[in-house]
This record gives sequence, C-alpha cells and structure tokens, in this order.
Amino acid sequence: MPPYADAIASFWKGRFAGGPPAAERPPLQHLLGNASMPFDLARTKAQAASLAATIKGDGRQLLLLPGLLASEHRMEPLRAILEAAGFEAHSWGMGRNFGPRVDSLHQIDRRVDQIRRSNGEPVTLIGWSLGGLFAREYAKFARGKVGGVVTMGTPFSGDPRANHAWRIYQLVSGFPVDRPPFTCRREEKPEVPTVALWSRRDGVILPECARGRAGERDHAIEVDCTHMGFAVAPEGILAVGRALETMRG
Repeated sequence: MPPYADAIASFWKGRFAGGPPAAERPPLQHLLGNASMPFDLARTKAQAASLAATIKGDGRQLLLLPGLLASEHRMEPLRAILEAAGFEAHSWGMGRNFGPRVDSLHQIDRRVDQIRRSNGEPVTLIGWSLGGLFAREYAKFARGKVGGVVTMGTPFSGDPRANHAWRIYQLVSGFPVDRPPFTCRREEKPEVPTVALWSRRDGVILPECARGRAGERDHAIEVDCTHMGFAVAPEGILAVGRALETMRG
C-alpha cells in the first residue's frame, strides 16, 4: 500500500461518515423558502435607519459569529445596524467559517481579548447557526469573558442530523457532525444568559433543535424568518435586538 494511502483515507473518513438517519427534518418547501434571502436583504437595506432606531443599544460590546460557509460580509447588515443602534459590534476576524478546527475556541479567545482591551468588560456573543454552537462552547471555555449568548437558528438541542446541513458540514470540516475536534456538550447551557432565536419556517434546521428545551437555554424567541433571514431579514435583526434587551433585564 502506498505510504500516502492512510493519509488519503483519513482525509475522507470524517467527510463521508454516516450515522443513524434523523427521525424528522425540515420540510422541503421551507428549505426552498431560503431563496428569498436577496429580497430580505433588500428590505433590510431600505429599512436600516428605522431598524437601528427601534433597537435600544447600551454600549455593550458584541461579537458576531457567522454560520457554516458564511463570512463577516454576510453578517455586515446585522453588525452595521447594531452599531448604529448604540452597541459596539465586532466581526469575528477569522474569514469564512469552514467548520470547527482544533484551535477554533482559542482563535475566538484571541479575538475576544482584542475586543476587551478597551474596557475589560465581558463580550456578548451573537452566533448564527454553526456560529451559535461556537458561541455556546466558547462561553463554557471562557466563562468570565462572556456576558451572554444569542443563538440564531443554531441546532444546539436534539439530533445533530435533524437538518439539511449536516452532510455539508462534514464535507467542509472533515469531522463527523457528532464528533467535533474540541470538547462540545451541545445541550449543556453555558453559565451565562442565553437566548435562542428559532423559526417554524427555518427550512435548514429543525425548529425544535434551535428552540431547545427548558434548562438548555434561558429564553427562546420565535422569529418569522427563514434560516438565511436570521442574519439579513428585518425580522431576524429586530429579534436580535429583543434578545439583547431580554438579557439586559
């Protein structure tokens, strides 16, 4: 056997790992509904000033974590409106999200330390989809540096295969969806305030998995948007504002 055969086999092993089929996944019509993202984005651009005026910022420092295969650019409409509303909103500075790596939490930790240099206050994390899983696990990893976590369509509860994204996740990241390269206890709530945003018409993630159960998050807010809309639709952006208000008490 050629010496590189093991390396090739190892490369593809995680990417094509199987698993028990999910009992339920989002309906196809809701998945197709995500094609409305360009229209959602257009609405947000047209309403940006009124959205920022509606959200009550309080100067908190925020870190936005994108979803699988998304970059800072996809989070920019949300970041800009939160900034205009009176928060200090920051991009994660790690480029496109190609899934978890062994040092992912350490990279987030370095970014959080950069943000905290100005006043030393905890940073509130806002994570979209996979970015929300990163946010929840980082909050367990560095409890004292995190003020709270908002997840947007994040599958932190239930079956990790109850969605239309897990095979793409494995192909991109190289890791089985139920065995990430760092310690991950998806359903365990971080010891900080947590708000889960979820939608019945998400289309990518099963709503129950993003809503979570009692004890897995502090609050859950239903949003009328698609999975892609969490980061770009007016409804998704206003829901983030509501979540931040909820954390403020």
